[in-house]
Amino acid sequence: MSILAVLTEDLLVRVNSRIEDGADRRSWRLVCKEFLRVDSLTRKSLRVLRSEFIFSLLRRFPNVDALDLSACPRVDDGMLTLLLARGAASTTASLRWNLRSLNLSRATNGMSFKGLALIASACSQLEKLDVSYNCRLGDREAAAISGIEGLKELRLDKCLEVTDVGLVKIAVGCQKLEKLSLKWCMEISDLGVNLLSVKCWSLKFLDISYLKVTNESLCSIASLPKLEGLTMVGCPLVNDSGLEFLSRGHSLKEIDISRCEGVSSSGLVSLIRAHCNLMRIIAGYLPELSAALLDSLKLLKNLTTLIINGTQVSETVLQTISSNCKSLIEIGLSKCIGVTNVGILQLVSSHQKLKVLDLTCCGSVTDAAVCAVADSCSSLVRLKLEACYMVTEKGLERLASSCLLLEEVDLTDCSGINDSGLECLSRCSRLVSLKLGLCFTISDKGLSYIAANCSELCELDLYRCTGIGDETLAALSNGCKKLKKLNISYCIEITDRGMKSLGSLGELVDLEMRGLHNVTGVGLAAFAAMSKRLADLDLKHCENIDDSGFWALACYSHNLRQINLSNCNISDVTLCMVMGNLTRLQEAKLVHLANITVEGFELALRACCVRIKKVKMVSELRLLLSSEILEILHAKGCIIRWD
Repeated sequence: MSILAVLTEDLLVRVNSRIEDGADRRSWRLVCKEFLRVDSLTRKSLRVLRSEFIFSLLRRFPNVDALDLSACPRVDDGMLTLLLARGAASTTASLRWNLRSLNLSRATNGMSFKGLALIASACSQLEKLDVSYNCRLGDREAAAISGIEGLKELRLDKCLEVTDVGLVKIAVGCQKLEKLSLKWCMEISDLGVNLLSVKCWSLKFLDISYLKVTNESLCSIASLPKLEGLTMVGCPLVNDSGLEFLSRGHSLKEIDISRCEGVSSSGLVSLIRAHCNLMRIIAGYLPELSAALLDSLKLLKNLTTLIINGTQVSETVLQTISSNCKSLIEIGLSKCIGVTNVGILQLVSSHQKLKVLDLTCCGSVTDAAVCAVADSCSSLVRLKLEACYMVTEKGLERLASSCLLLEEVDLTDCSGINDSGLECLSRCSRLVSLKLGLCFTISDKGLSYIAANCSELCELDLYRCTGIGDETLAALSNGCKKLKKLNISYCIEITDRGMKSLGSLGELVDLEMRGLHNVTGVGLAAFAAMSKRLADLDLKHCENIDDSGFWALACYSHNLRQINLSNCNISDVTLCMVMGNLTRLQEAKLVHLANITVEGFELALRACCVRIKKVKMVSELRLLLSSEILEILHAKGCIIRWD
């Protein structure tokens, strides 16, 4: 009798719910039909990569309530009309559109008022909607969104045509909103924010970053009784008086005032004194950290995150932070002037529970500081040491001995790191992300230690690590099967043999391989034939890859969303084949293609004009391409960047 026979459906559901990794879930589904059935019935979220598969996927997973279409090349009114029409006549739960979350970010340039109105009428239970980065979404589309009365979370980032009129319509129609992001919505002013504050009293989190709002908006925002988080990065017209208005409220737990030129320590002090329950403060690039500000921090008994990137600090400042902020688990000192070994020693001595520390570009930091961090912060999960060029293997040895929970380490441009240091670091077997770009003294030997011991690694950056070659790629393909993102740009020792090894990384979705002059079409073809999940590929300056490699991409890499072919030797016919066959392609960089004629560009653009969202070409082509193709691209919502 098989053990599967005694596993009830309830037990299988409980086991399935504990599987988080995508690759593990795929393996689970392949065990048997019963496992596949349980997975299909219990799946609640779905990310669709190609719009033509939406219908079959929704039938396969009938209980999905969170649908992500952000990776689809294009979602337009016609597709939605067809989908919703089928849903209305269907008895299947998903096709009846019982959705609670819908992500249309970057996928909606073909969608207008009509499509959004259809969503509003068909998805009555929708609570979360993301339509960010839709350059054509304006006030009329905002009016359609306002019909979703139960909406609780809405992202409108960089919807450049939405004005105060559209925001007011949303505020009137969606009064249950709890989270709203208006980042980069440049046409929204004080008027819209004021009316939003009057209507949406349930707002808990609001992002008004880069808006040209004034203190008047902050005065209105202060009246929101449930507001817990406010992000206002880069608001140039806001000053300390605005923060004093915010002091009238009493519910804030998170505030981000980075790069607000008119804000100083004085305004932040008034805010802190009024909001003693603040848990996160992000105040990058403040002009100064005054004594009054440092003293006020001791009022915040629950403060867990303090990020003061780009400010002037001293050993005294760091000592005061250490004394006044006992509960910190995240500290950001990126690009702070005045960070020293003594200052770091004083800072971490009282923070044994610290999990995240960012010392990017703190050039005075040496092994002594890293050793102090290791000795005091055994719970550290993320450490950024980019451009800390005096850190060596001595610091990494202490770090690896004490901080075994490390998951992310950034050692970019740390010229003192060598193979011995990587051998020490490889003891941190939980590493998920490791950045070693511009570390010129590491070699295949050092990476072999990482590959052998860090099997959880998902992201690895080896940018311009010139000592790295094919042996590293062979080791990674054997030991780091979960690798999803890899940068080997300008690792000039890599050849076709290494590219063939990379094909064994079945989870790889993002590969940067600029300037690999020893890689030819043979290597790219071998890699493409095995890398079916690849989504982003950068081939800039890979000048020895010929058409055979690009033809292989066109035949095998159907999941590619972004590609950089700049300075490559590709022909007219092959470029047209690549742009036409890659049906998920959304962004292409086609700069300085010496072998491509104007006619070749014309044909390639026609082959992909229905789905392409962004393309980069040399500025000379602006006058050479036909007005017809430029108008077609514009009509389809494609953004052209002229280099």
